[in-house]
Amino acid sequence: MAIRLSNSAHARETLALGLPLIGSHLAQMALHVTDTVMVGWYGVVALAAVVLRASSFFIVFVVGSGFAKAVMPMVAAALGREDETQVRRDTRMGIWLSIAFGLVVYPVFWWSEPILRALGQDPEVSAIAQDYMRIAGLGMVPALVVTVLQSYLSALHRTQVVLWVTLAAVAVNIAVNWALIFGNWGFPEMGARGAAVATLVVQVVSLVALALYAHFLPALRRFHLFQRFWRPDWPAMRQVWRLGLPIGLTGLAEGGLFQASALMMGWIGTVELAAHGIALEVAALTFMLHVGLSSAATIRVARFDGQGERAELRRAAKVAVVISLGVALASILLFLSAPRPIVALFLDLTKPESAAILAYGTVLLGVAALFQLADGMQVMALGLLRGVQDTRVPMGLAAVSYWLIGIPCSYVLAFPLGLGGVGLWLGLVVGLVCAAASLMWRFWRLAR
Repeated sequence: MAIRLSNSAHARETLALGLPLIGSHLAQMALHVTDTVMVGWYGVVALAAVVLRASSFFIVFVVGSGFAKAVMPMVAAALGREDETQVRRDTRMGIWLSIAFGLVVYPVFWWSEPILRALGQDPEVSAIAQDYMRIAGLGMVPALVVTVLQSYLSALHRTQVVLWVTLAAVAVNIAVNWALIFGNWGFPEMGARGAAVATLVVQVVSLVALALYAHFLPALRRFHLFQRFWRPDWPAMRQVWRLGLPIGLTGLAEGGLFQASALMMGWIGTVELAAHGIALEVAALTFMLHVGLSSAATIRVARFDGQGERAELRRAAKVAVVISLGVALASILLFLSAPRPIVALFLDLTKPESAAILAYGTVLLGVAALFQLADGMQVMALGLLRGVQDTRVPMGLAAVSYWLIGIPCSYVLAFPLGLGGVGLWLGLVVGLVCAAASLMWRFWRLAR
């Protein structure tokens, strides 16, 4: 019998899924913020090493997390078909690929010092960063498996446990950092290496908590998630690979866009780079709202796709897009109405350079308001396309938009045309608009 849900019912279910996912993404950001702040208290060199580690780890993690993110629509679609065996097969092979990826990339962390020095980084900072990454790199496997389990549980509408485990991880991270970075409570003082141990502990604790929940919760036992875990399932593995690798490369292209923008802003000046970092941090916080809603849209669209309910699929997508539009408009209003107070939160206004950073950051935050709509729409479109298991063409569309349109526009506007940092950000707006338009066109073409 055909399913018919009202728009309000679609909105309620999207928010019920999306709000805990938004909270878990914000909590994940808090993990990185606490590392940065607490190591910053310890020392400048240690902080620089942790910043290098964070960007390096993030780039590698984004690629590997594509397999985990592929599990979400695959599990939701299998549930729509009422194929519980396939739920187990897809998730298990997502875990296999994540473990394999984490093991393959670990040598990058082990020999990170010569890599960082070849990229022009300070020798002392590179050495400390390598000590950090040799420990933290051990957390790549559990971090990726945690992401698989989060995708699996989210597809089963168990998003609240994902939120609570992530919040608990923040508390564990703060406690272990306090003990090991500074040598409190009788523990040895380890500096940056203490933060690395804390990161590893957090990933392992999160993995154990989610695995126990997935295995022992009575409502989930019927999936037998870890049953005959050692047996390969080649068809399921090929499908996870086929969907997951483009997702990871798309994330790499998007992350690289903003890394490149930071590099070009550094060519303009130190004040401009500092203001860029603040404005980007604020934009990242609002972006997490769209990421959570996008994941909820992935789950709902995939479920209706599995059921063959195309009309409800389109209606669920429309409602998710409208909610994301509302969030974007609220963000635009906030950025335009109170840019100075927002930027001031990140500055010590007693320092002489803060006035210049505040003035420039206020201008950039106004430009950031322009790409709130496009940024929200492009990540929503990617989520909707993952829901119908379309990832390869979107990868190409996103890469072209970011790198063949966005980056060249940023460079031309910033330097030959002399618009500086504002021109650089306007180029980002152009790239994001192209991505949003092309990806949305792709989804609605497939949805019809």
